[in-house]
Amino acid sequence: MHVNSTAGRALKLLVCHPGASWSTADVEAGLLYGLKDHPVQVIRYALDGRITGATTWLMGAWRRKKKEGIDLPRPTQADILYQAGMGVLERALRHQVDVVLVVSGMYLHPDVVVLMRRAGLLVTVLMTESPYDMEPELKMAALVHGVWTNERSAVEAFRSVCPNAAYLPHGWHPERHKPGQQPGDEAVRAHDVVFVGSGFAERVQWFRAIDWTGIDLGLYGNWDCLSSRDKLRQYVCGRETDNPTAAALYRRAKIGLNLYRQSKGFGKAAPRIAPGSAQSLSPRAYELAACGVFHLSEARAEVREVFGDAVPTFSSPAEAAALIRTWLADDVGRQRIAASLPAMVAESSWSHRAAQVMSDLTALVDARRSQRVA
Repeated sequence: MHVNSTAGRALKLLVCHPGASWSTADVEAGLLYGLKDHPVQVIRYALDGRITGATTWLMGAWRRKKKEGIDLPRPTQADILYQAGMGVLERALRHQVDVVLVVSGMYLHPDVVVLMRRAGLLVTVLMTESPYDMEPELKMAALVHGVWTNERSAVEAFRSVCPNAAYLPHGWHPERHKPGQQPGDEAVRAHDVVFVGSGFAERVQWFRAIDWTGIDLGLYGNWDCLSSRDKLRQYVCGRETDNPTAAALYRRAKIGLNLYRQSKGFGKAAPRIAPGSAQSLSPRAYELAACGVFHLSEARAEVREVFGDAVPTFSSPAEAAALIRTWLADDVGRQRIAASLPAMVAESSWSHRAAQVMSDLTALVDARRSQRVA
């Protein structure tokens, strides 16, 4: 693939941070790493820091006016996101970029996208929350020139509102996800079984349904939903778990778990996605495999397609409990399978994903240039 077709020069790309500091930020970090292998000039926009700054400024100004006896409406989340995101337009115009790529887009005010288009900018979005947040994602997709989704079953829905829609699978970070013990791994706790992820309602129910007696289970991530008396509370070992720490936890564990999300939001009453509507691998699936970690996974179409029998799957807590105890007793079998996993995702790193992004972006830019010439 040649990406120099854009008038014989490197593409100039503005990448907008997702605004959140959890897994979506890892997607941006992976993409930026992969783009280093290509002739592209990247300008970054730190939306996360801008949101913090906008919150401080707007809320501070509101409080000052309130003390002065001036009754103004309290700034809303929309006000904050608008204030934080407007700099994307300025940055893109200042650098005269060829295209703007927004990661996730869930925290970028849609009016900012509208204004970028009015200014003649080419705008694309890499969606990361399909199929859980399809409604807001589709609204954003309808505003842009190109979109990628992390869920292959959602591509047609995106194409109905944005013709330039494609499937971009998740990936793993070559600097963070390596097999074998790495320097610093010893700083984290070694568990029999580890899971890193948020405590959505269905996951809480799942873990409660298993008898963990005699098993050292480690739960990491946001499990604030658990009461102080919940029996699962004893297994929660850390809330803020960045990507490098998660990789170390995986490598130190005997078994990694991959549970897929079903909830469209937090809370017991959160609606669920339709059964079977999600088919694609999560970031966790690629990261566990790239780290050479034996793991068990909830059944999904791509799990079988990518890993075959190398990742045993389950459809219920009872099936998972039996698999966990069987494989904990088989050190040799776990190690044999674990050693085979990195090769299965060797071409699924963010270096490979960035190549697809560059190919798609170049096609969009060249198409626009051709239309202008014509």
